[in-house]
Amino acid sequence: MNSLLAVMIAYLIGSISFGVLSSRIFGLPDPRTYGSGNPGATNVLRSGRKAAALFTLIGDAAKGALAVGLARWLGPAIGLTETGIGAVAIAAFLGHLYPVFYRFKGGKGVATAFGILLALSPCLALGTSLVFLGTVLGTRYVSLASVLAALFVAVAGPFILGWSPLAGAVILMGALVVARHKANLKRLVAGEESKLRFRKRAPG
Repeated sequence: MNSLLAVMIAYLIGSISFGVLSSRIFGLPDPRTYGSGNPGATNVLRSGRKAAALFTLIGDAAKGALAVGLARWLGPAIGLTETGIGAVAIAAFLGHLYPVFYRFKGGKGVATAFGILLALSPCLALGTSLVFLGTVLGTRYVSLASVLAALFVAVAGPFILGWSPLAGAVILMGALVVARHKANLKRLVAGEESKLRFRKRAPG
């Protein structure tokens, strides 16, 4: 019962969209109405408000870290096993992808996955961030960086976390991140994918 409750709470935490919240706070259009239609930091950045994008990035990562961090902290007291913590991680991630508060239409989960990794293994999170940042700086393709980081997690996860339920959780998250970028990968192959830019651009 405690495990089920923890999973449900994690899902609800993950369902909070900081892209939507930050846009309301900064007086911006709903990020689901312009650009890629994704309520993530990259799309919010297209509004030209870097502060709103940063708020989105930090918030989406923090909710993943919070859900898993609480599960690990309270786990011994409520009888939450490693399998239960892995389930909490997946629930928080799925909450971002399919948020109950927004008709199950969410983001691609990159920032939330990073927050979850940070709570599970700072070492794995560091390696993932290096892959992501290196790819972004080298290519300016956030989508490519996200996919390569997800693949890194899937390969490195079992070595760092061991062959455990936690490793299974991060492998599943990596696979879902890649799947959510299917359209981006097609545009990359076609040479039509947008590169990251920092100049102000009006939503439309």
